[in-house]
Formats: sequence, structure tokens, C-alpha cells
Amino acid sequence: MSTALRSDRIAHLLKEEIDKLQQAGSLSIPKEPGGWWHQYVCPHHHTELVFDDGQVDASEFACPHGCSIEGEAYRGAWLVFKHQSLARVALQAAAVYATLGEASYAQLSKRLLVEYAEQFPLYPVHPEAQSWMLKGRAFHQALTEAIWSTTLIRAYLLLRDKGVVFDEKEQAAIDVFLGLLAGSMEEYRHILIHERNNAENNYTAWLNASLSCVYAARGEQAALEALIEGQGGFKHHLSIGVKPDQFEFEGSTYYHVFVLRAYLIAAEMAQRFGIDLYAVTGAEGQSMRGMLEALAELADDQGALPALHDGPLARAPYAREIAEIAEQGLAIYGIAGLAPVLREAYRQLCAAGGEQLEALLYGTDERPQAPTAPRASRLWPDAGFVIGRVAGNPLSFLADFGEHGGSHGHYDKLHLTLMHPAQTLTPDFGMVPYGSPMRKSWFAETSSHNTVSLDGMSQAPHEGRCVRYEAASDGKSVYAWLQSTGAYEGCTMNRHLMLTEEWLLDWFQVELAEGARNMEWWMHPAVQPLTGTLEERDEVYTLRIQEKDASSLAEQKLPIIGGLVPDVGQLQLSYALGENTVVFHTALAEPGDELLAVHTPGDSIDPSQPLTAVLHRRNDRRADFIHVYRADSSASITRVSAQEIEIAVPGQPESTSRIQLTEDKGLIFI
Repeated sequence: MSTALRSDRIAHLLKEEIDKLQQAGSLSIPKEPGGWWHQYVCPHHHTELVFDDGQVDASEFACPHGCSIEGEAYRGAWLVFKHQSLARVALQAAAVYATLGEASYAQLSKRLLVEYAEQFPLYPVHPEAQSWMLKGRAFHQALTEAIWSTTLIRAYLLLRDKGVVFDEKEQAAIDVFLGLLAGSMEEYRHILIHERNNAENNYTAWLNASLSCVYAARGEQAALEALIEGQGGFKHHLSIGVKPDQFEFEGSTYYHVFVLRAYLIAAEMAQRFGIDLYAVTGAEGQSMRGMLEALAELADDQGALPALHDGPLARAPYAREIAEIAEQGLAIYGIAGLAPVLREAYRQLCAAGGEQLEALLYGTDERPQAPTAPRASRLWPDAGFVIGRVAGNPLSFLADFGEHGGSHGHYDKLHLTLMHPAQTLTPDFGMVPYGSPMRKSWFAETSSHNTVSLDGMSQAPHEGRCVRYEAASDGKSVYAWLQSTGAYEGCTMNRHLMLTEEWLLDWFQVELAEGARNMEWWMHPAVQPLTGTLEERDEVYTLRIQEKDASSLAEQKLPIIGGLVPDVGQLQLSYALGENTVVFHTALAEPGDELLAVHTPGDSIDPSQPLTAVLHRRNDRRADFIHVYRADSSASITRVSAQEIEIAVPGQPESTSRIQLTEDKGLIFI
């Protein structure tokens, strides 16, 4: 626990939270094991159901839209949240005692720990877990059990550190719990690492973290050292579970945070034996510092992390996890770029001043201030991400060309996120809880991303490449040429992104080896367009989804609400981001092009609130989708020749630029 931050104010706020739960009578552990939290989602609105940690018990579960849901799967998911909430109370009460010295909070924490220790052997190895899961006792998944156990054991260790004594009977129960937990974690590590040959799995990091806590609690330094050094252990997992450019191998921001949090817990336990894991590097330079710095670079200007591949767009438990690692990144490594990330996490938790357990456990009074200098562009060549930033232009971009990401990947190669300090305009909308069918039917599909699909079909799982990346030495432009040849058979896609002080050019070229198909360029703005004329269209867009057996297609119909009408070969749209910020969007509309407005599901926080996407479509063997974005005023595009365009800013003749698309260098100024 940090000695730099001993804020009575925060401790008293946390104490008040505990007191309310005690008054509600909700601090009693359930005798039933938990299920799978991903099933805690409304089957009608696909929105996560509401959890109130003040509830004593529940058999009906509320959707934010007023639905009342019943069923064993939902109760099992609710029990996951309840068990996790009680483990957090145990740790929070221990932290309040450690800060304020009030014995009743030590007793509360101790009671919860001992009751769980006594109940744990009575939970069965979960008979209702899904076949693919490594089964837990207190939960369907051993993974959930590992995470939950680290919270309980950290509470136990904090109490012991502060001189709290467990009597013989209490300690015996704790010892049985630790023994059973160690046995199952060691067994599942063996299955993952040796039987499934899947040591890089994010599961492994959490099994390691749980065992690190067990070994710290039992004083077993030799066992912890063997865990750190062995196959699938801390050092090995850091080398295989993280790319050399410091990003978690699945390319998911959520699982990057997830694995990093497990690493930091293991390091906290190792420190108890005088072992420093905070400075350890993997075989190719991977490190916890590097992983934290990657998050600081990836965050938008508000500090929000992008929802790359699987992961929530925003969710309170996730915000707490971000706060936990950001507090440590600031306290241990002094990474100033994490200050906005931490601030945004606390904003999502309605705790802008950091009145959270994470601040008390890991924070410091001497937090570095967020950097004032603009962040530079950045290429992650191994993970397959690129960010473009230019000083003086409030627009920036993030594009994805890397590996598919396995079971947590999306069919989204060459996806583009367009950002502004006021708001991210075209985010990746994240992922709903896995219990929702919309995981497969929309949020992982190509058409839900800002990239190109063919004939309503999603891309194949594949990896694109960065052909060229160039940030100008004078800092006035950045260019990325991204390519995909594996999305569709016989199809080559090249996305050229050029950011200058004035505008962002997106030139997306699609070419087929033979035949003509519907080429579909998608843009999913987070806000409704302010401008743009719609003409009536009586049709739907058909999304075709490959079924698991790969022998059939499911179809989903999306209403086309109208055709977007260009003016003299250009479509002009604009989007309001806040009160005084407008981003202008110009699309080159050529004969044969269709520009459509399509109603789609909303974001992963609430898919039931529809959004309007822009679909630029052409049925041909070859297509050029050319779009320009500019903050505060519009830009125009003129096609000079097949490979040349001119971009002009009305009223600023000196700002006119001519750009050529070449075979060897991509986009160049002429």
C-alpha cells in the first residue's frame, strides 16, 4: 500500500460506502456459486443489466430500458457480480482500517475472508460451466475465480501487514482455501501450457497472479521464484503474450489492460520477497512500463482508450481496472501521459477527484501533470496499429492493420478511427457482453467498422500490412499506406491516410482480380450529421453472417433511410462535437457511386439506440473512395486525373494542394 497517499478524505468516503452496504444488510456471502457474468445482458436491448451492490439477493434483473428479466443464467451472472463486490468490500474495509485504524473495519474484512474460506470447499467444481471453460468452484470459469481470489488474498495480506491476527480455526479455514485454490490454479496452468500448448493465453497471466498471491500468503518464496522463471511463468508470458512493440498479442485494448493488471498483481506479490519484477523485460524488450506507455499513446485527447477488438466501449468495472493500472503507472514509473487516462477513468466512475479504492491502495500525492506538448504520431508495427497526429490540426487518426486477434479479434482490417479533442467522431464501438448474440451478428462484423466490405460479407480473418509510414521531419504531415490482400479472395485493398495541418485525406482503393462486386465503404459517426440532403430510397442493406459450420449464411437487414445527394460531384456533411466544434466531411462522388444513409445498431453500451452510418457503395471491379475531413470549415475535392486530386479550402487559395497516388511511394504532393 502506498505510503505517499494517506488521505483521510478518501478513506472516509470509502468508509461511508461500506456503512451504507452494512445498513442495507447486503454484506452476507451467497452460498451459491456464480455463473458467467457475460450472460448479464438484456435479450431484447442487448444492454448490460443493472447491478446494485446494495441488494441482498435478487431473482429479477433490471434492464436500463425497464425490462424485468428472470432466469437461472441471469441469476448466475448476478451472483458473479455479488461475489466480486463482496471481495472488493473485504479489500476496501482492510484499506480503511489500514488508513484510519478503526477496528470494526478490520473485523468486517476478516469476517468476509473467513466466511469465504469456509464456504469455498462447499462450492462444487462447477457442473453448469460451458464445455470450453476451465471450470472454477465459486464461478463457472477458473479465470473469474483467479481474479476474485487475488482481491481476497490482497485483503488478507493487508490485514496481516497491519497486525490483525487470525485465530487457529480462522487460519485453518484460510489455509484450506489457499490449498484448494493453489491445486486448481496449478492444474489449469498445466492444461493450458502443456496439454493445450496455449501458454500465451490471457488466462495464464491470471492463473499466475492468483498463484503469486497464494505463495505470498503462505510465504513460499521458492514456489514463487519457480513460477516467475518457469514455462508460462511471468517472464515467459511477458515474452510470448506481449508483442515486441509492447501491445498484448490479441490486439485488444481491453485484454491489454486485463493482462497488465495481472502482471502488476504478480509484481506486488514478488516485491514482498524482495524480488523486483517492475523492471523485468521480456525476450524482445517487452515490459510493464512499455505496456503502460502504449496505453498513454493510444488514448484519445480526453484520456479515453479505444475499444480495439473485443472489449467494452465504457463500463464501470473496466474503468476501475484502468484506474488501478494507471495509478500504478503514475506512482511506480512516473508516466505523465497516464494522467488523462486516470482522469477519464474516474470521470466514468463519477469520482473526478479520485475518491476510489484504487487511489488509496496505489496512488500518490505526487502525480505528474499531463504533458502539455502535443503527442507525436506512432506506429506499432508488430501489433498493427498506427496513430497520426500533426500539431495545429485538432484531427488525428488511429488505424488497424494487424493480426485478426483470434477469438477476441474482429473482421476489421484497415478500420479507421477519426478523433478530435472534443470527441472521437468514428470510434470502434466496442463489444457487448458475450452472452448477447449481437457479439457475432454485428459488433465483430466488418460492416460495423469503418472499413470496406464486399457484398455484405465480412472479411476473412487475416493480417494486413503497413506498406509505408512517414512522419515529416518538420512535423507538418504524416502518411500511412495500409494494405490488405487477405480479406476477400482476389481482392486488394489499399488505404492511404494523409494528415496535414489543414485536413485528413482518406483515399481507399479497392481492386478485384476479376468480376464486379458491391464494394462498400463504411463510416460510423458517433453523432448525427448536421447537413446532407436525403432522397427517399425503398431498400435495405443485407448483412450476411457466416454460421459456425461455415456451410450457411445468416442474414440481417438494416434499413437504408435514404440516398445522400451530392452537390456538383461532392457530398458535404458536417458533425457537431460539443457546442462550438464542427467537423466537415467531403466525399468525392463519381458516376456509378451510391452514397447512402443506413440505420444501424447503436454502440455496445446501448445497441438499442440506433445510429446513422454513411455507406459509399460502388458495383465494379475497381473503386476509389476518396474522402476529406477538416475541422471548423469544409474542404473541396477535385479529380484531376485517375491518379491525381486537388484539395482546396474555400477562401484560402494558398491552401490548395495537388496530390498524386503513385505505385511505389503512394501519396505524394506535386
